[in-house]
Amino acid sequence: MTAVGAARITSAQQARTVAAQLATEFAVDAAHRDRDRALPFAEIGTLAASGLLAVTVPAAHGGADLPPSEVAEVVRLLAVADPNIAQIPHSHFVYVNLLKLAGSADQQRRYLTGVLDGAQIANAQSERGGATIADIATTVRPLADGQQFRIDGVKYYCTGSLFADVLAVLTKLDDPEGTSGLPPGQYVAFLPADTPGVRIVDDWNGLGQRTTGSGTVSFEGVVVDRDQLVARTAAVDAPTAYGASAQLLHAAIDAGIARGALTAATDFVRDKSRPWFEAQVARAIDDPLLIQRFGELAVTVTAAEAALVAAGVAVDAAVDAPERVADASIAVASAKILADRAATEVSSALFEVSGTRSAADDLNLHHFWRNARTHTLHDPVRWKYQHIGRTLLHGTPPPLHGVI
Repeated sequence: MTAVGAARITSAQQARTVAAQLATEFAVDAAHRDRDRALPFAEIGTLAASGLLAVTVPAAHGGADLPPSEVAEVVRLLAVADPNIAQIPHSHFVYVNLLKLAGSADQQRRYLTGVLDGAQIANAQSERGGATIADIATTVRPLADGQQFRIDGVKYYCTGSLFADVLAVLTKLDDPEGTSGLPPGQYVAFLPADTPGVRIVDDWNGLGQRTTGSGTVSFEGVVVDRDQLVARTAAVDAPTAYGASAQLLHAAIDAGIARGALTAATDFVRDKSRPWFEAQVARAIDDPLLIQRFGELAVTVTAAEAALVAAGVAVDAAVDAPERVADASIAVASAKILADRAATEVSSALFEVSGTRSAADDLNLHHFWRNARTHTLHDPVRWKYQHIGRTLLHGTPPPLHGVI
């Protein structure tokens, strides 16, 4: 794992302060990076060097061991400035959490030490071609000695892979003879991004989140050692806060987009918009209908942010209390619904309240809507309504599949 001499963050307040400082810096050229699809290598390097990527490392390994709520606030602050940069480390935090929940002591020491030094983990998880996204075709097969394994497969939407030191590769054990001695199931292989047989392709062409490095990664005859494999079952097949923590960060990104879009709309109307003649006012900001609409949008954003805070509290409480995991998942589902709604509504309403001038392509104000529309596709909120309703009416807990 690559060390970049990262700073050490020791408290939640320090993490928030650093995140706010970086957000101010990253916001300056965010629209230009999006317009030109200029990948934020320098910015991600700055993020890694800041120590923010290590805030969830346990204290026993030298980290701040911040709770999920604080990580969500860090991500939200970054997303207000540039949701691309905020999404890139999402998988990093998810797989650090996997190591904490399911990694051996040696694996934790090995990989978390690298994270403390600034190393970045990216996902290689999603696939195409299966009946659903839950079907994993990428295999990990034992070699003759039983201590090494071969990985073959292709992954898509590998956010952050272009910037990563380590890839976390979701695989399915293919060992019908049981020669490895490992139980069947899914395993995450942690391997250096430059491992022979790994090919990272910069082919992400989404309409939004253009600079997240979410391209294709292929694995052909990639050899890994046994101690690079972490069984996923301990995190996703038991009541843990693993899924809720991951979804909380997605909600934080959407809430950040909503706040960023509202701020951009406010600034534009104050500085550039002309009033509609029927309002009979000298300034657009004095139009009573605009004032009303901004009030409505502000409530929408504030509600999403409040739900995010409440969900963070619920997830924090569930980290060491399995009996609270279901409540945490429902709280996060509610927050994700509100953040999804806020991000898409406010980023669209930006043009409604700002007027024709705001549609000029060179301003690239549409990057808020494109980012919101793209990121909110990550997992459908319609199923979150289902889980909330079933829990309320039937008393049945949400499923343990890691995406609620």
